[in-house]
Amino acid sequence: MTDVDVDQWHGELDRLHARIGPRFRRSEPRRRARQYLCGLVSGLGRKNGWTLAEQAGDVSPDGMQRLLRWADWDVDAVRDDVRDYVVEHPGVPAGLLIVDDTGFLKKGTRSAGVQRQYSGTAGRTENCQVGTFLAFRSAKGHALIDRQLYLPASWTDDRDRCRAAGIPDEVQFATKVQMAREMLARAFDAGVPVGWVTVDEAYGQSKSLRVWLEQRDVGYVVATRRNDDMITTSMGTARADQLIANLPARAWCRLSAGAGAHGPREYWWARVPVRICWQPGRGHWLLARRSMTTGEIAYYVCYGPRRTRLVDLARIAGARWAIEECFQQAKNEAGLDEYQVRDWRAWYAHITLSMAAHTWLSVARSLTAKGDPALTAT
Repeated sequence: MTDVDVDQWHGELDRLHARIGPRFRRSEPRRRARQYLCGLVSGLGRKNGWTLAEQAGDVSPDGMQRLLRWADWDVDAVRDDVRDYVVEHPGVPAGLLIVDDTGFLKKGTRSAGVQRQYSGTAGRTENCQVGTFLAFRSAKGHALIDRQLYLPASWTDDRDRCRAAGIPDEVQFATKVQMAREMLARAFDAGVPVGWVTVDEAYGQSKSLRVWLEQRDVGYVVATRRNDDMITTSMGTARADQLIANLPARAWCRLSAGAGAHGPREYWWARVPVRICWQPGRGHWLLARRSMTTGEIAYYVCYGPRRTRLVDLARIAGARWAIEECFQQAKNEAGLDEYQVRDWRAWYAHITLSMAAHTWLSVARSLTAKGDPALTAT
C-alpha cells in the first residue's frame, strides 16, 4: 500500500469517527472507539478483548470491555450514523433493502438470547445467538445498516434471567418478522432511498409483512413456500407450484440474476399475475426461478410498479445474496462474530462497531481502487 493509500484509509476513518464522535460523552471512550475500529480491521488472528487491547497498547482488556458494557455513549445513535454514512455517500441511488439473520455460536447459557436454535451459519441446530440484520444495496455496493438480537420466548418469559443479562424489562418477545418490520420502518422513516425490499422464505412467507409493505407502497420480491396459497386474477385460490406448473413452456425466459464468482448466474424465469383489484400503477405477480441443472424451482411473491419487467424481478430476486456477502466479510474481516461478551448492551455495542468497521473497510478499499468515493466494494 502506498503512502497515498494509507492517507486515504486514515482520512476515511477520520470522517467516520468524526460523524460518530458526538455520540460519546467523554474523550476516553471516544478514543477507545477509534482504537476498537482499527483493531477490528487489523488482520489479527482473533479479535477479542485481549487482542484488541494489546493492539491498542493496553496491558489488560478492561478498557475495551468498559467501552462495550458501561461507557456513556449512544449505541443506537451510532447505528443511525453508520446507516447515514452509507446512504449519504456521494452518488448513492435508490437501492434495495434486504433482511436476513445469522447465527453466532456460543457456549453456556448466560449470553443474552442464547439457546439451542437453528443457525443458518452452521446449517443445523446449535447453541447460539441469532441476530437479525438489515442491509442496503445499490449500484455502488452493499453494507449492513441495522441489527437486532433475537430473544426466544424461553428468555422473555424469564425476567430474572433477562435482568441478569442486562436485558431491559420493556424488551418483550418479538418474532423475527416483527423485528424485520421494526428495522424496515426505521429505514423508511429515516428517508433511506429505497426502491425494493427482498427477503428469504423465512420472512417472505409472512402475509402480514407483505401487506405492511404494500401499505407503505414499497415494492418487494420475497421468497415463499411452494404451497403458499395465491389469490388468482379470477378470484380463486391456487398453490404457488400449481400456478407455475400450468404455465406453457414459452412463458420461461433464460435470464441472469446478476454476476457471480464464476460469471452470470443464469436461470429460467417465469411469472404469472396474481391478485385482483390492483392499485393504479401497481401490480402483483408470482415469480418462479428454475435451475438450469437440477430443474428445482424457487417461488417469489412480488409487488411493484405495473410496468416492472420480468428481468427486473429476476435481478431483484438475485440480489439477496448481497447480505450473505456482508455477513461473510464482516465476520472474516471486521470481527462481527468474534466477541466475548454476554450482556445485552455489550452485544449491541460490539455489533454496531463491527458494522461501522466493515463499512469503513469497504469504502476505503473502494477509494483506493477507484480514486473516488463509492459505497462499498462489491
